[in-house]
Amino acid sequence: SEVLAAEAVSCLNRAMAALRDIWEEIGIPEEQRLERTDVVKKHIKGLLDMMVAEEESLKERLLKSIALCRKELDTLCRELQLDPFEAEEESTILQMEKNLRTRVEVMLKQKRDRKQELKTLQEQDRDLCDILCTAPFCIDSNAVPSLDDLDRYRRHLASLTAEKEQRREEFVSSKRQIILLMEELDHTPDTSFERDVVCEDEEAFCLSEDNIAALQNLLQQLEARRSLNEAVCTELRSRIVALWERLQIPVEERESSAVH
Repeated sequence: SEVLAAEAVSCLNRAMAALRDIWEEIGIPEEQRLERTDVVKKHIKGLLDMMVAEEESLKERLLKSIALCRKELDTLCRELQLDPFEAEEESTILQMEKNLRTRVEVMLKQKRDRKQELKTLQEQDRDLCDILCTAPFCIDSNAVPSLDDLDRYRRHLASLTAEKEQRREEFVSSKRQIILLMEELDHTPDTSFERDVVCEDEEAFCLSEDNIAALQNLLQQLEARRSLNEAVCTELRSRIVALWERLQIPVEERESSAVH
């Protein structure tokens, strides 16, 4: 800085010397030279004062930015449920402002990412709740979720997804058995639930606990009817055989009827 100041003084001296030489060549009187020298001094002083004022303004802007960043960081730390951010007090104003501004940008991105993930999880939750007829996960949609909140939400949705797959497999298996039993019993679906099971698209069927229970109940009813029909058929066959024996029906005639 001393070298720079010496160079500045040297430049000023050379300029003043050049001005004096020009004024002498022109023949400007001494009184006017003094006036012109005073103008030069005021001009230089005004320029330096303006430069100092600009740098002071820069300093004030940096300090104001630091205060705003600190305030915003406090808010973000509370929203993200993080420990308060501690800046390095020994750093320069310029470095501190840069560090705080960078930290604000990082935490704002964390906030956006968490809110976006929450929105995505809630969309998945709504789809699963529609299929399983369950209540949505309890979480504040307006607040910024913590990492633990998001982790619990992800594990909850993983459990729901597994439950959906288990119920879907149970539905598909039961539906297949129900269709076979209805064909075997020559039964046409006559209730809205039976039509939903047999005719509706598998992806559109509501996999609620009540529907799965009703599905199992329908399957058990059809199996009971088949068992009853089989018992009746067995009894009738036994009576036919007994009648064949009593009537002494020939084997050939019995075989022609046995296909039925």
